[in-house]
Amino acid sequence: MILVLAMFMVILAGCGGNSGANANTEATNTSSNNASSSDKGTASTAAAPVKITWWHSMSGTGEKAINKIVTDFNASHPDIQVEAVYQGKYDESLNKLKASLGSNSGPDLMQVYEIGSKFMIDSKMITPVQKFIDEDKFDLSSLEPNIIRYYTIGGQLNAMPFNTSNPILYYNKDAFKAAGLDPENPPKTFEEYEAAAKALSKNGKPGAAIAIYGWFMEQLFANQNAEYVNGGNGRDQAATESLLASDAGVKTLEWWKKMVDEKAVANLGRDTDDTDSAFAAGQVAMTLNSTAALRKMVDAVGGKFEVGTGFLPRPEDVKEGGVVVGGASLYIMNNKPEEEQKAAWELIKYVASPEVQAEWSVSTGYFPITKAAYDQQVLKDNMAKYPQFQTAVDQLHASSASNATSGAVMGIFPEARQIVEGAIEEALNGKKEPKKALEDAAAQITDKLKQYNATVK
Repeated sequence: MILVLAMFMVILAGCGGNSGANANTEATNTSSNNASSSDKGTASTAAAPVKITWWHSMSGTGEKAINKIVTDFNASHPDIQVEAVYQGKYDESLNKLKASLGSNSGPDLMQVYEIGSKFMIDSKMITPVQKFIDEDKFDLSSLEPNIIRYYTIGGQLNAMPFNTSNPILYYNKDAFKAAGLDPENPPKTFEEYEAAAKALSKNGKPGAAIAIYGWFMEQLFANQNAEYVNGGNGRDQAATESLLASDAGVKTLEWWKKMVDEKAVANLGRDTDDTDSAFAAGQVAMTLNSTAALRKMVDAVGGKFEVGTGFLPRPEDVKEGGVVVGGASLYIMNNKPEEEQKAAWELIKYVASPEVQAEWSVSTGYFPITKAAYDQQVLKDNMAKYPQFQTAVDQLHASSASNATSGAVMGIFPEARQIVEGAIEEALNGKKEPKKALEDAAAQITDKLKQYNATVK
């Protein structure tokens, strides 16, 4: 375990943040208020509540939503008291977790981004939630199967999904009309996307933009039902080789570069906020982004034009595929007493309830993981206000079940994503041909996988 932790510390040290779906901006840390301790007048025999700590990486509205969940949970569970503590971005919080090992200062419950899943399992630091599911006979069929699939590895659910998103197409319906395109029929294929981008371009200004975000490459692989690493996408056995330079990768990056070269698609760099701003300002009429950004995007547009949404495009000769869920999940740490682990499980069950999931989705824009949340009036009202979100729900449900769409797992994923972004950058900037850029990046990732696997015992 120590070797695995050391390896991952090196990985995270080399990773920069991305302003996309899985990165959070810094915010002043505010923890939820703990319920007050028992009054002096209560019986001396009354048991003290079990106290647990939940480390998370949600800032801004996400942190406010978590604090409300905790406050409400504490009020309804006097035998358990939860303290939620913001620990910085995902990679920062993982570094803090590793620094806490060997002491009692670490959390009982930990929010970890999806690309940290393999590391968390290999670290042997967790009690898989499957243990509590089996003991409680918890009904997993009430949860979204295409979300649960990502975190089911080795035949068990290791963590409970929490904040979940996937990427969709955003487009300017008014610009579509002006360009003679059908505003109710967004492009569904690579070929249609390219044609629409060209039609939307005018006066030498690109009609679309795609941020250099490794998550998009991962998703475009899955939408072609193509695996990202070997070993059944790392799910049947530990991945030992990157498949980045396979036909799916080359086809994707050549398509992307061709549109940039023809000035149909703008390359605005790695920061997704820059691409979002260009879209909201009407400077480009089409882009890709997370479903979690939808409300923010619509609000930023502010009625200047009508925002349309569509499925992530795929090559026209590909008939099956889907999207991989992004976001993060909740892990129960195994270095805490059993009563604290059970208390953490009680919080997880509460978080997964339809009522809480509906409020969470409305507050943050993330998917509810519980199907019954869509029956809650607050979520029905939100869906009516933001009908574009139905696209995200439909896309999630339309995704085929396979290792490709379940998502790749590898212990070096954070670093691999950065390497992929570097390869995309090199290709789009003309420093390397797409295939060469991907081959070089795949070789780097494969080498890192070998180093990491050697540390796992």
